[in-house]
Amino acid sequence: MEKMLAGCFLLILGQILLLPAEARERSRGRSIARGRHARTHPQTALLESSCENKRADLVFIIDSSRSVNTHDYAKVKEFIMDILQFLDIGPDVTRVGLLQYGSTVKNEFSLKTFKRKSEVERAVRRMRHLSTGTMTGLAIQYALNIAFSEAEGARPLRENVPRVIMIVTDGRPQDSVAEVAAKARNTGILIFAIGVGQVDFNTLKAIGSEPHEDHVFLVANFSQIETLTSVFQKKLCTPWSNNCAHFLHQHPRLNMSAGCKQGYILNSDQTLAEDLCAVEDHNCEQLCVNVPGSFVCQCYSGYIMAEDGKRCVAVDYCASENHGCEHECVNADGSYLCRCHKGFALNPDKKTCAKIDYCASSNHGCQHECVNTDDSYSCHCLKGFTLNPDKKTCRRINYCALNKPGCEHECINTEEGYYCRCRRGYTLDPNGKTCSRVDHCAQQDHGCEQLCLNTEESFVCQCSEGFLINEDLKTCSRVDYCLLSDHGCEYSCVNTDRSFACQCPDRHVLRSDGKTCAKLDSCALGDHGCEHLCVSSEDSFVCQCFEGYILREDGKTCRRKDVCKSTHHGCEHICVNNGNSYICKCSEGFVLWFCLQLKHHFILLLCINDFLFNYVNFPFVLVGCTEGPIDLVFVIDGSKSLGEENFEVVKQFVIGIIDSLTISPKAARVGLLQYSTQVRTEFTLRNFNSAKDMKKAVAHMKYMGKGSMTGLALKHMFERSFTQGEGARPLSTRVPRVAIVFTDGRAQDDVSEWASKAKANGITMYAVGVGKAIEEELQEIASEPTDKHLFYAEDFSTMDEISEKLKKGICEALEDSDGRQDSPAGELPKRVQQPTESEPGTINIRDLLSCSNFAVQHRYLFEEDNLLRSTQRLSHSTKPSGSPLEEKHDQCKCENLIMFQNLANEEVRKLTQHLLEEMTQRMEALENRLRYR
Repeated sequence: MEKMLAGCFLLILGQILLLPAEARERSRGRSIARGRHARTHPQTALLESSCENKRADLVFIIDSSRSVNTHDYAKVKEFIMDILQFLDIGPDVTRVGLLQYGSTVKNEFSLKTFKRKSEVERAVRRMRHLSTGTMTGLAIQYALNIAFSEAEGARPLRENVPRVIMIVTDGRPQDSVAEVAAKARNTGILIFAIGVGQVDFNTLKAIGSEPHEDHVFLVANFSQIETLTSVFQKKLCTPWSNNCAHFLHQHPRLNMSAGCKQGYILNSDQTLAEDLCAVEDHNCEQLCVNVPGSFVCQCYSGYIMAEDGKRCVAVDYCASENHGCEHECVNADGSYLCRCHKGFALNPDKKTCAKIDYCASSNHGCQHECVNTDDSYSCHCLKGFTLNPDKKTCRRINYCALNKPGCEHECINTEEGYYCRCRRGYTLDPNGKTCSRVDHCAQQDHGCEQLCLNTEESFVCQCSEGFLINEDLKTCSRVDYCLLSDHGCEYSCVNTDRSFACQCPDRHVLRSDGKTCAKLDSCALGDHGCEHLCVSSEDSFVCQCFEGYILREDGKTCRRKDVCKSTHHGCEHICVNNGNSYICKCSEGFVLWFCLQLKHHFILLLCINDFLFNYVNFPFVLVGCTEGPIDLVFVIDGSKSLGEENFEVVKQFVIGIIDSLTISPKAARVGLLQYSTQVRTEFTLRNFNSAKDMKKAVAHMKYMGKGSMTGLALKHMFERSFTQGEGARPLSTRVPRVAIVFTDGRAQDDVSEWASKAKANGITMYAVGVGKAIEEELQEIASEPTDKHLFYAEDFSTMDEISEKLKKGICEALEDSDGRQDSPAGELPKRVQQPTESEPGTINIRDLLSCSNFAVQHRYLFEEDNLLRSTQRLSHSTKPSGSPLEEKHDQCKCENLIMFQNLANEEVRKLTQHLLEEMTQRMEALENRLRYR
């Protein structure tokens, strides 16, 4: 169908081209006379109503690339306006859309946008040139997918409305067009491809519908595109002729007459004529035009026919005219134009040329210099600089990095190169690379007495070690370290080469602190041979023995002291030595009785007839207060502030306390800790079962002599010393737990936490402070009341007095503890077992005398008033009436044993009765308690 249409259209085109020139001029004159809005062309008058009621969807695709100049763009718009003149535009007849394209596609208006011809014309006149690339394939794809969609105004295919594309281009497309054009044609779209100028004809054929001679058109320039107006008027508006009926066939989609058979054209008189340009080999180089019975060759605009009537030769306007171009003349369509050489621009006269100053523009971006080239500019850098990769900015040339000259110290860049430089105090060697120190001391007479030291710019004098520079900064004097510093030496300070040293007088040695002096310790220096203790004197030493021992004649060894012989024991019958003390025993047939001190009255220790003792059935025997059970731990300060001499005093203090106790697994158990910066267990509660071994361990105890971590020692004592693993008896046994803490200075850590924990867990804390001990710390350590548990002395001379007070305090504490402990339910009041036959009841005299309130332990057996009355009766009966009372100690003499025994028997009977009554009450209370459980 498309080929037949093209045949008919070419016939019309031939008729138009062969019209006489005067006829075409007349037609042009008529067109102008009709005005701007009613343009006409040859044959328009004959066919003014031929497009009436013609239904079609027509989309113009206009090339708006940069190769189309402004004048040619205006020609294209005139061509479109001419086509619009003979179209019957309306929603129910012909709908028109327009796309223009460059690098992108711009939809100027779609098929549904305008309903009247005037609106379409106004939109065409307002179009603006895109002046970009040539994406022809993209434009066809847009038309296929969008422009001919029903959403953009295209009528459905079922209505059989023809769909037509008219595309105008002047160059080679920058994308592929063949495939997308084929898709468009296969959907039933009829494509007319119009090429202008140097267009690749094969590209036009790839775009247009077949036959190509009917749908592909090429004109020499945009001025000739107007010649195609009548061709498209015939194609779009002329009713289909019945003269071609024998060639017609129905198009499956468009349902319209297809045209004439290939090789024939339709004459102006509607008769069929042979298309000689199509059937003969006309050999026309450019154009072949049918004429009645023949054809003629024609050339594009800007060409003239050669003498052979076939070939076309370009018109050389530059050769035929005096063009006046300064540089170059270039032939153009129908004329010529002047062109300048590279780097020049055409002046406004369009003839002469001027050199282009690209650097005159302020946006060249060169950091240093801008230099014009033939067709542009380039940036240059000043001397000593090089151009960066951006070809705009400059950076200084690092000759040092490029050449790697090997300068020892520093390399310095210059504008044209580099040089080596030395640091201050050095000079450059002749090789220009290495450096040598400037020896200012050698270059001049420095005058330094001892040492000359070079500086960067000069020199300074210095002195050897142990010397100081004088005010003249030249000479030196020996350093008097003793004078310059607070040496702290106790006796004398002696300068050394680098410092000073403290010295002590004869028979003294320097202590470990390097400052103070101690008398020469002969015991520590020689093999003194003392069995027990060695005590240094000023020139020598003497041996001493532990308490309870005396020195033998050899002055070295010790023997046990015979206490019965050396003291006034007061035993009525027999005195028996007992360790460091003695005990009194009675002869056979007698039992030891006691002398009780009660306030200001006394009952004498004496022996009572065995019969009397058995008759009254005494429920007890006397035991000294320090023979009772106790777990005692010493916590001894061994810090450096104490000193070795005072440490020996502390050891004697500990031994004195031990002597006041009965050491055995069932009685007193004693442990000892020594502390400084660390804590050392000298012995635990379970290590020794005798006072002798324990005192020996104390005597051999080594002085630690460092810091004073009292809190750490209390923690150790609380967590370990009173554990059963180290010998402490379980709390259920109610054995008193006592700690004696000795210190002579401020603790280096906190003592309150562990002291509080110890006291809260039933440990009775005694605090003993001497010298620089802090009262607040002692109060934190000591148990309440502090007046009975805190002891302080300004120096070690009063340690014996503290020892006696502490012994008494421990004894009283034991008595109070025994009185406070409640008997378990159902138990009788506490009674001491009677002595066996092999061991009659005895009293340790020393313990009795040291326990002034002994009766407190047995107050449930005695009533104070009865004892006082008995004592008073005894006292009055043994003295004449009216004689003054003897001294207190005389009241216990056994001058009238019979009378005393009688009185005592009476008192004991009363006490026994009282005891039985009290026991009966307790038993009843116990039974009641058990009954209601």
